[in-house]
Amino acid sequence: MRSTVDFFLRDWLKIESLTSRPRFADHSSDTFSAVLDTAETIANEKYAPFNRTVDSEEPQTEVNPDGTLRVVLPQATHDAWRAYAESGMLAAAQEYELGGMQLPYVVEAAANMFFSKASISISWALLTTGNANAIMVSGTEAQKEVFAANEFAGRWAGTMCLSEPQAGSSLSDIATRAVLDDEDDALGPRYRLTGNKMWISGGEHDVTENIVHLVLAKIPDAEGKLVPGTRGISLFIVPKFLVLPPPGGEGWGEGVGTPSQRREDASTLSPNPSPPGGGEFQIGERNDVVLAGLNHKLGWRGTPNTLLNFGEGKFKPLGKAGAVGYLVGKPGEGLKGMFHMMNEARIGIGLAATMLGMAGFEASLQYAKDRKQGRPIVGSGKDAAQPPVPLIEHADIKRMLLAQKSYCEGAMALLLYCAKLVDETNTGEPASAADAKLLLEVLTPVAKSWPSENCLEANSMAIQIHGGYGYTRDFPVEQYWRDNRLNMIHEGTHGIQALDLLGRKVVMDGGKGLMLLAYRINQTIQRAFHNPLHAEHAQSLARALQHVGQATKFAWSSGNPNEALANATPYLQAFGHMVLAWVWLDVVLALDDAETKQLDASFVEGKRAACTYFFHYEIPKVEAWLAVVKSRDMTCANISADAL
Repeated sequence: MRSTVDFFLRDWLKIESLTSRPRFADHSSDTFSAVLDTAETIANEKYAPFNRTVDSEEPQTEVNPDGTLRVVLPQATHDAWRAYAESGMLAAAQEYELGGMQLPYVVEAAANMFFSKASISISWALLTTGNANAIMVSGTEAQKEVFAANEFAGRWAGTMCLSEPQAGSSLSDIATRAVLDDEDDALGPRYRLTGNKMWISGGEHDVTENIVHLVLAKIPDAEGKLVPGTRGISLFIVPKFLVLPPPGGEGWGEGVGTPSQRREDASTLSPNPSPPGGGEFQIGERNDVVLAGLNHKLGWRGTPNTLLNFGEGKFKPLGKAGAVGYLVGKPGEGLKGMFHMMNEARIGIGLAATMLGMAGFEASLQYAKDRKQGRPIVGSGKDAAQPPVPLIEHADIKRMLLAQKSYCEGAMALLLYCAKLVDETNTGEPASAADAKLLLEVLTPVAKSWPSENCLEANSMAIQIHGGYGYTRDFPVEQYWRDNRLNMIHEGTHGIQALDLLGRKVVMDGGKGLMLLAYRINQTIQRAFHNPLHAEHAQSLARALQHVGQATKFAWSSGNPNEALANATPYLQAFGHMVLAWVWLDVVLALDDAETKQLDASFVEGKRAACTYFFHYEIPKVEAWLAVVKSRDMTCANISADAL
């Protein structure tokens, strides 16, 4: 895998060019490689050996002296978190002043792939980075200094609390309420929250001394009622333990203190030592955030997934009922603040799905090379007198391996491309940054959903190659499938991504984003037309692009959203395949340019074959998927519930 990552970063995306920008001026290709080396080493030593351990030794609950529940995780998870935090990866893309390395996001994303591949159940630390990044975008200076800085340092962990038991993905129906407190607080406007949140990864655990919850809640109107829909939804920081300002009321100082010990006793108050530069703070009493239970999952078993109760009355922080929460950003703009984290999380989920697919591919490739079974067809049949051959000698096994390779390596390329768009958005020239932001808007639903669906299929093929053994726990491929099945659901289900793509992204600003994507695709097509090796693929991609454009137009031609969106998911599948074909064609064009660097012949053959497989076996599906979109077929939308 490492050679593929290096090729994508160095030869295709040419990320060394980023070092000409002031933010990344201290870096070079050598420092980028060193970061990847470190990540790969930690992943191999602290994550991969314990992937089965955390799958079988699921999070357990124990009762605290005060009657509340706590979650206990295996020692391997503690050790992995410590190694990850000490490596600086939590703050890899942050400023030096925050203890960061000011790495390009694309390098951070590439490094994190090794952790996801080694053990997705242990690598839930990535949520903490997303949480802290959201605070850095929308929070006050005090919130950044106290909460985000401690998360980047690995002392505290972070979550995102959106879904509720009765609402699921329908955020407009959330019922958690936040009422303004009558006291000021140095950490921002203080509110009291009451409600329940479901499916919270890392919502309770014993790895860090504090947990910073980012919570969506509604602020009631003047009559005390919750406004229907998304109006009134705001974003709040709700820590497990309160954080108190230094004695004397002199503010937070210039730095953030280093807490010395974990506190499970809600009555304990203990000051923390001053960091260099001054400033103290205290970890205070227990906030009214209580674990209601664990969700027992098909996969990701090593990640504690929780139901949390806010403000149920178990504790009265600062002498009042309700969980203490601090407003992040402006009232009513909670979705805006949270979606910053969610968009980043969606790229992360795409990478997680890709790496689980890659892990299965590598395992089944090795099995196919080692396992001897069956005999080749010679002439009119098989010669039973001949010894069995390795599975990889059979054409259908090669088909499944090549499919996995095309899915997983193609998805990896797409996601690294999206990660570089993040860097372009943040550090590019104004015009280039604007284009990158728009292109990323269009590609994000694909970046999350396409790997989640197709790399799951790759995991299914990995099981198939193992045969009956693949269905047992004697081999790792069944766990990879179980872990990957979640990725089509969380951070916005497959259907939600489809509605987002066809209902918003490709039509926003008069279709400007789709036109920009089409322009980029056409640039690749024109380059490929001039090369006899790729002219056929270029024609296939041009036809796919034409079909997508027509389908988009026909879907919305009646002006009826119900008709337009009835087949949003087939549209997403076709759109994603078009994007992946574009990525593969662009990759092999870069391969042509890089051949003078004496790339390994097998490496080159593999990439070319994966590209050819995708164009011969996958791209023909695009027209069939889009047929129902073009005709605005209402078969699925119109069938009655009773008929089903």
